[in-house]
Amino acid sequence: MSETPPNTLQYRFDGPEDAPVLILGPSLGTTWHMWDRQVPELARQWRIFRYDLPGHGGAPAHPAGSVADLAARLLATLDALGVQRFGYAGCALGGAVGVELALRHPERVASLALIAASPRFGTADEFRQRGVIVRTNGLDPIARSSPDRWFTSGFAAAQPAITDWAVQMVRTTDPGCYIGACEALAAFDVRAELGLVGVPTLVLVGSDDQVTGPAEARTLVAGIPDARLAVVPGASHLVPVEQPAAVTDLLVRHFSTAWQPAFDHTTGQTAVPGVSLKPAVAPPPPAPVAEIAPAGLVEPPQVMGRPDPYDAGLKVRREVLGDAHVDRALSQADDFSGDFQDFVTRYAWGEIWDRPGLDRRSRSCVTLTALVAGGHLEELAFHTRAALRNGLTPDEIKEVLLQAAVYCGVPAANSAFRVAQQVIQEETTPPE
Repeated sequence: MSETPPNTLQYRFDGPEDAPVLILGPSLGTTWHMWDRQVPELARQWRIFRYDLPGHGGAPAHPAGSVADLAARLLATLDALGVQRFGYAGCALGGAVGVELALRHPERVASLALIAASPRFGTADEFRQRGVIVRTNGLDPIARSSPDRWFTSGFAAAQPAITDWAVQMVRTTDPGCYIGACEALAAFDVRAELGLVGVPTLVLVGSDDQVTGPAEARTLVAGIPDARLAVVPGASHLVPVEQPAAVTDLLVRHFSTAWQPAFDHTTGQTAVPGVSLKPAVAPPPPAPVAEIAPAGLVEPPQVMGRPDPYDAGLKVRREVLGDAHVDRALSQADDFSGDFQDFVTRYAWGEIWDRPGLDRRSRSCVTLTALVAGGHLEELAFHTRAALRNGLTPDEIKEVLLQAAVYCGVPAANSAFRVAQQVIQEETTPPE
């Protein structure tokens, strides 16, 4: 166990002190205990390092807003312990951390296993919407629905103790850290970089995973040059919990046969000699193995002089208003309105919203007030939605509109309350 400063992670070790280090990374809403059933067998050959995400499992509540931040905290923790080279297996968000490490710090990663992972997890809108629900209603709605996302219906019915454990695990997570992790997943997208992952990789997925299922797994395998796919039958998203024996067997075989030799032999870490990776299959019925194809590499644009604000503006516009809204606006643009959409993206979003002088919460407050004053109710609706995603609570939006009533007029505020009330009800009502 560890004392945990803000720039590191809560961790624990299991297994022989002189063995190669194998890291097990958790999924959003879980703790290192999701790996309990794998540790006894894995610890026969490896020094197992498990960590908790910020605010999970009693870890200090220092939110991390990006996958890169989580990877940096993990490396800081390992650096303090003298661990330079390691194998890495991660589930979902833990898998995203593994990809980030393999892309940015390939000299540290000897071998990689990505479980229930994806190069992009759903859409940014979905995760920011989840953050709005947590900010408004707390974690209970997410906790109660977790078993439906994590387990097959048969497993959940047959294992009520594990199902209850899963619910309680989410309920005890710090809401701010959960929201921060949602933001991290919303911004994560490495589809164009998969071809740069240079370590042997096992991609493992449950056959019945409805969150990041076989289609996402095959995208990873097609993009990562040295990757194999294993599909575990009868498992959903939290496959290490639902099918522990199958996952353990696959991890043992992968990390025993696919451990890339260290770049720096002076680190003092023990490495298993690398051999060619053999296709991994799950216990009967046989797991399908996908074909490997190189991912297309995207060359970054060459920028001369002052950077064009369009790309930055489009990124901010999507983060604030949501992909669905922006996609709809851009798809409806034609020769008549296209220049206006370009203007708005460059200057409203790239020049103004992207300035560092105000945070996005403050800019939302200013924008809501200006829209009330101008009577722009249609714009007020989607900027109310944006304000929720930028971190304002319904009570804070109410205070902004009350303030606007004093300076913009009661009739204008009356209309604004009607519009905002409908949007808030839509955005903060948990899914059935």
